[in-house]
Amino acid sequence: MKKLVNIAWKLRIWKDTRGQDLIEYALMAGFVAVAAGAIMPNVATSISTIFNKVSSVMAGAAAAGGS
Repeated sequence: MKKLVNIAWKLRIWKDTRGQDLIEYALMAGFVAVAAGAIMPNVATSISTIFNKVSSVMAGAAAAGGS
C-alpha cells in the first residue's frame, strides 16, 4: 500500500505545472540578454551589472529568509 501511495505522489509532482510559465519567461529573458550582449558589446556591461544586482538582492533575500 505504501508503495502505491509513493507512486501516486510521484505522479502528482510530475504533473504539477505551477511555476512553469515563470521559469519559461525567466529563461527567455536570459536568452534575450545573452543574445543582446553578443550582438551589441556595449550593452554587455549593462546586462552584467543588472544580473549582478539581481544576484546580490536574491542572495540577501535568501540569507534573510534562512535566519
